Amino acid sequence: MTSPAVHLPVPRVPGRRGSLQDMPVAGHKRVLLAAPRGYCAGVDRAVIAVEKALERYGSPVYVRKQIVHNTHVVSELESLGAIFVEEVDEVPSGSHVVFSAHGVSPAVVSAASDRGLQAIDATCPLVTKVHREAVRFARDDFEILLIGHEGHEEVEGTAGEAPEHVTVVNSPEHADTVEVRDPEKVVWLSQTTLSVDETMETVRRLRLRFPHLQDPPSDDICYATQNRQVAIKKVATGADLVIVVGSANSSNSVRLVEVALEHGAKAAYRVDYADEVKQEWLDGVETVGVTSGASVPEVLVQQVLEDLAGAGYRDIEEIRTAEEDLIFSLPKELREGRGTGGRASA
Repeated sequence: MTSPAVHLPVPRVPGRRGSLQDMPVAGHKRVLLAAPRGYCAGVDRAVIAVEKALERYGSPVYVRKQIVHNTHVVSELESLGAIFVEEVDEVPSGSHVVFSAHGVSPAVVSAASDRGLQAIDATCPLVTKVHREAVRFARDDFEILLIGHEGHEEVEGTAGEAPEHVTVVNSPEHADTVEVRDPEKVVWLSQTTLSVDETMETVRRLRLRFPHLQDPPSDDICYATQNRQVAIKKVATGADLVIVVGSANSSNSVRLVEVALEHGAKAAYRVDYADEVKQEWLDGVETVGVTSGASVPEVLVQQVLEDLAGAGYRDIEEIRTAEEDLIFSLPKELREGRGTGGRASA
């Protein structure tokens, strides 16, 4: 059987590395390096799941959506034989398909089953927790206000658990206008990768309108998202410039730029690769803050640091605000006869 045509993004052609110039500034050049940064346990688990599936079953292994929201990771897995598709109906019957770390709705699971696909569920366990909360509150006939970005895979997957009961709330401003059927039976849940501060502002506004609004049993915003935001807040207070390594479709990476600006950074930019750092960003800059989103391999951060060193930013101070040692077991389909854990996150 021939595989269906899959339209993948054109591979990026890297620019010239090491092109940043060492220009004089008034004070001492230094880098404040945020920690924790980079891979979280859920991302680590998902990436390893694709690698292990390729080892065990051979190429191709199909992946619905990007396994994690990082251009480099997707390209690396493509080079190993992974094929990324938008929906399971693009996957040849009987093939192995991996569900991404962002999770899928029951409708996607059913569609994969109907095609006889051998599914490997790499959903982050913290996302699965939110799915279970949605099922539980829907069963008790609550209306669920799901705080998150409309169209994001994670939001679609969570909403799909109980579509009749879920209303997505996109922003604090949306909280001022959203309507509910019964203000006495309403609960909020959230996407795991949001800005903590903005989410709490959304909840505050919702509670003003719906005093009986219930909270989730525990935090929905994941530990890694919160830790990276806390670290960049501390870095931003002393930084003229913050560079966030992460992809444009990575919600938590985009939030880190916003959080840096809100907490004192004079400028903040997101880059996928080191060669995207522009010389003019460094004009007059003494202190550069550096961090990365939760789906970013550490090698990309090190490349940024190498290029900054070439521009005179050789003094690196790590600002650590938390320790992370959580490791999630691999999907059950990949555990037998294999290691059950992932790599330690940075």
